[in-house]
Amino acid sequence: LFTSGTTSKSKAVMLSQRNIASDVYAMKCIEDIRTSDTNIAFLPLHHIFGSTMLTMAIACGAKTVFTDGLRYIQKNLKEYEVSIFVGVPVLNEAIYKAVAKQIKNSGKEKLINNMVKFCNTFKVSTKIRRKIFKPIIDGLGGKLRCIISGGAPADSKVLKAFNDIGISTIQGYGLTETAPVVAVEGINCSKNGTVGKPIINETVEIINKDENGIGEVRVKGPNVMLGYYNMEEETDSVLKDGWFYTGDLGYIDEDGFLVISGRNKNMIVLKNGKKVFPEELETIINRLDDVSECMVFGLPDKDDKNDITLSVKVVYDKQYIKEHLKDATEQEIYDLIWNQIKQINTTFPRYKHIQKMILTDEELIKTTTKKVKRQEEMKKILQEFA
Repeated sequence: LFTSGTTSKSKAVMLSQRNIASDVYAMKCIEDIRTSDTNIAFLPLHHIFGSTMLTMAIACGAKTVFTDGLRYIQKNLKEYEVSIFVGVPVLNEAIYKAVAKQIKNSGKEKLINNMVKFCNTFKVSTKIRRKIFKPIIDGLGGKLRCIISGGAPADSKVLKAFNDIGISTIQGYGLTETAPVVAVEGINCSKNGTVGKPIINETVEIINKDENGIGEVRVKGPNVMLGYYNMEEETDSVLKDGWFYTGDLGYIDEDGFLVISGRNKNMIVLKNGKKVFPEELETIINRLDDVSECMVFGLPDKDDKNDITLSVKVVYDKQYIKEHLKDATEQEIYDLIWNQIKQINTTFPRYKHIQKMILTDEELIKTTTKKVKRQEEMKKILQEFA
């Protein structure tokens, strides 16, 4: 199966029956998937996340149905009585925005927020929450009880919002090279802001740590690939003494949960040596109502080739703009979003402040699993500013 090719050329990963079976076994040991469940398959099956999750559903005796497309998600959830949804963050966020819109239009936003605070203060069980927030859950088909998020970093605010209303939402982390799961939360073993604990039949270590304890994640276990097909040099660069070097940066917290900071290849190193993980800033910017998606990057400084300008490319939400700003000009939309980003800047250290914004209504270049192809986007941006 092929890697997504978000930061470099796509590579063919050789996976064995043992790799995939070991991953499914480890998942079954922690996840609560029942024979009565209906899983909806949205992710493409030629990618490891989609195919392993389908195999996982079969192994648990659950039924799997197929979606008609992103715009039909809510309709499909209801007509198929879906109880398990496995998706990448962009899909989960689309469902979250639909729910948030539903709550806002109902005029009960304040009441629901107070009910959530009450449930969290008194640690109300998931079962009771599902009864309290039944009208919202009914809007998602009435049966949805678990969302599994993977493939890219998820917004912890979105995950918490679903958990608050009684839909158990868990995050996992993995790569095509690890068939794919490395770490995952379980329904009874979760911690917001993390990607869960390493699965039971593998070892995860953090190496070459910096002053903050963040280093590269490496993995050893039966789920690690055989290698890259016909790419001996690339295989040798990531497989050493049985360890797979992921290229991802993170740390393991005091409770044993893995936290991913970002990809080594995505990390932006400033002239002063400070490091910026674009994913951290993107998560916050993507929360803005008028933003559909964004990509944070370093734009080479024209005057100083050794320095870069921290920048962001923002795709504005055309539907939101149409509903709330109607005949707003491109400049007015730009000013609105830029002022919000300047406000976000004040919540971060100065070296993480975004200095430049590119605004567009054109969707970012993505893989079939909805991950941004950063390398191709950067080529496009650099051509525009050449």
